Amino acid sequence: MSSSSIRAHLALVALLSATTFYFAYKSRRLNKFLRHSEYRKKPENPNPNKGKLFFISQTGTSKTLAKRLHALLTSNDLLFDLVDPQTYEPEDLSKEALVLIVASSWEDGKPPEAAKFFMNWIDESANDFRVGSLLLSNCKFSVFGVGSKSYEKTFNMVANDLSKKMRELGAGEVLPVVEGDVDGGELDVVFEDWSKRVVAILKSGGDRLENGIVNGEASIVGVESDPVYHEYDDDEEEEDVVESEMVDLEDIAGKGPSRRSVNVAETNGKVKDGKRDMVTPVIRASLEKQGYKIIGSHSGVKICRWTKSQLRGRGGCYKHSFYGIESHRCMEATPSLACANKCVFCWRHHTNPVGKSWQWKMDDPIEIVNTAIDLHTKMIKQMKGVPGVTLERLNEGLTPRHCALSLVGEPIMYPEINTLVDELHRRRISTFLVTNAQFPDKIKLLKPVTQLYVSVDAATKDSLKAIDRPLFGDFWERFLDSLKALRDKQQRTVYRLTLVKGWNTEDIEAYSKLFSIGNPDFVEIKGVTYCGSSATSKLTMENVPWHADVKAFSEALALRSEGEYEVACEHVHSCCVLLAKTERFKVNGQWFTWIDYEKFHDLVASGRPFSSKDYMAASPHWAVYGAEEGGFDPDQSRYRKERHHKSSR
Repeated sequence: MSSSSIRAHLALVALLSATTFYFAYKSRRLNKFLRHSEYRKKPENPNPNKGKLFFISQTGTSKTLAKRLHALLTSNDLLFDLVDPQTYEPEDLSKEALVLIVASSWEDGKPPEAAKFFMNWIDESANDFRVGSLLLSNCKFSVFGVGSKSYEKTFNMVANDLSKKMRELGAGEVLPVVEGDVDGGELDVVFEDWSKRVVAILKSGGDRLENGIVNGEASIVGVESDPVYHEYDDDEEEEDVVESEMVDLEDIAGKGPSRRSVNVAETNGKVKDGKRDMVTPVIRASLEKQGYKIIGSHSGVKICRWTKSQLRGRGGCYKHSFYGIESHRCMEATPSLACANKCVFCWRHHTNPVGKSWQWKMDDPIEIVNTAIDLHTKMIKQMKGVPGVTLERLNEGLTPRHCALSLVGEPIMYPEINTLVDELHRRRISTFLVTNAQFPDKIKLLKPVTQLYVSVDAATKDSLKAIDRPLFGDFWERFLDSLKALRDKQQRTVYRLTLVKGWNTEDIEAYSKLFSIGNPDFVEIKGVTYCGSSATSKLTMENVPWHADVKAFSEALALRSEGEYEVACEHVHSCCVLLAKTERFKVNGQWFTWIDYEKFHDLVASGRPFSSKDYMAASPHWAVYGAEEGGFDPDQSRYRKERHHKSSR
């Protein structure tokens, strides 16, 4: 090797050595600086052993409960930090001596978004062999779960998973997981019992628990193998207090009445003859605040805004345009306020109960009809003297001719639905029944109604799960079986599509494939109604389609059917369009989407089989798609509200 080559190699080695030394030096300086900065930024914990009370919450229930427990702990001189896990560094868990957690389970048993990082850290640590099982060996904890039993397998999955993982990391559980059920009506009493036991354990810790500060290890006192809930027989009678503001079902923590005894028949919406009332006092208060009239223990009636509108001569609803009902003579009711879904667009913000089967007291169907009509007519009478209400229309409104069994909940769940429908038909009141496609067997057993709807909120399994948030694990199979059951019905059948922009407006081909399964007479396509913000829904005004969007979707869907369906009617005000089966309801170029109601009742009374074609009637020109009136009845007076806000579109 030449001398010049050796010199070059030596120079290169020197350069690399110098570079390595320089970067090592800079790295040490940087690490020192970062450590110093972190030390300066991080507030010094005045007492690192102070207890922590975490809340893992989505709709606010767990947070509300945690605040209540925090107040109880403070009143007992047990000082805790109330902590939101999204502001907490999970690495510090190993420094904690005592942790209490109130944890909600969300969709599919997963944690709420705000707690995902916290939960993921615990899960990953428990599954990382390098961490070991002594990471939390100095920590004692207890978890209270908040969930819904209606979801069965995922009920309180987050709380149970937390308990399991923390034990795997070496933490000691001072009380087993206690599971609260938001839909069971006894969340408050179960939480109160757990809270009292937690306080008792902390206070019994002797010199190891001093002012809520854990000195060394917290003792495990009074732990039972399974949680036991006791009945309380207080000398002082508790009063049922119902707050006046509107509350969501999942935000009722701390607002419900306390449980007394399961053996006593009560009239406060709790237990009678071994079965609960569906409507608890809190749910009743919330629904009544929204204008509902509660019937018995599980039914309701409410006057529709379109009923008021047509009483005043200001136009009817889309059913008036599509099917010829008289909106001022329509009663909106349901025999079951409970539902098997928690839809993201629920216009009642989930203030109604949920369930997968009938598990409540059952009221007499005849009494439900009698009371519904009585309450409805009382609400109609209150319209007397309102500008535009004529004596003629008021008197007509006092005799309802139509019943929309679609108020809220799942009417087909009611075991006596057929008797109730028979009673309505006996009074010559037509029936428009809506089902959420989760009870196919009930659809099969249903007697003929004037028009039977199935809500088709999505066209694919994943989107249906995201939008309807169903309780059933086999929701998709139930959905498809419900559509098949619809196919066998001889009365008028309808798919009802609610378009949610950004959720289900792109699935035109998938929707069209569903047509052949249920073979409906009609397809109603309506834009979602924005009902304000809610902790239970992520929807905003951006998810509300314009009427032009609904029209474009409807035309594309009709085109996909290759002439089997055509766009027949529209109601611009409701942002709603109707597709109708061409061969059945378009006669010599004219649409026959309206109903001959007197003919329908005669057919029902005859007891003979009949089909939807036997009671159809011609649609008026103003209701037909593309008409200048846009579905507004020209015999009514158009009233336009003044709007003082700017549109963002």
